[in-house]
Amino acid sequence: MLPLVPLTSPPATEAQLLHQAQRVAGYSLGELAAMAGLPIPKDLKRDKGWIGVLLERWLGASAGSKPEQDFAALGVELKTIPIDSQGRPLETTFVCVAPLTGNTGVTWEMSHVRHKLKRVLWVPIEGDRAIPLADRRVGAPLLWSPNEEEERQLSQDWEELMDMIVLGKVERITARHGEVMQLRPKAANSKALTEAIGAHGEPILTLPRGFYLKKNFTGALLARHFFA
Repeated sequence: MLPLVPLTSPPATEAQLLHQAQRVAGYSLGELAAMAGLPIPKDLKRDKGWIGVLLERWLGASAGSKPEQDFAALGVELKTIPIDSQGRPLETTFVCVAPLTGNTGVTWEMSHVRHKLKRVLWVPIEGDRAIPLADRRVGAPLLWSPNEEEERQLSQDWEELMDMIVLGKVERITARHGEVMQLRPKAANSKALTEAIGAHGEPILTLPRGFYLKKNFTGALLARHFFA
């Protein structure tokens, strides 16, 4: 058996990616951080993306903060998902930033959301806050593409939310809109404003918004694959 080390270049195939993700399953974040030479933050308050960075290091992800999939050559996106002791997601999953202007003629098929969710490597992580960060273990990975029903749910929500954005109703959208996907503010602070369309078609400034998968969607997805 080859020694467990982080991939130094992006995986060449889905099989190689999945194999590496399966090899790190069962290890704690502390063990993986030590082997990769990454310092462990005390908690995730100021380092919310740290777990993702650690897994990217181990799996050879190439995209960084670029607007493409984490494994661009394979067309695969990496999503870590914190779960409770029952295997249920503890929070919603960020997909991508929502475009608030220039949306005329954009369709679901062409959308950034669909591009990001076409193929996803889900990596569950123990997320119980009672477990120290370094002791939380990585779960078994899942390589997923939306089935017909999931695609229908996602496209329906995307179309409803985008219609509201285009019609100047962005400020009326709440986290309750959408069956499986929601739109909500995504900004480091309330001063980070971006352009959008107002109720009368006029340009306005508002908080940036992001698309997030609701827990009912990711919970059902994980349960179907891991507890079937």
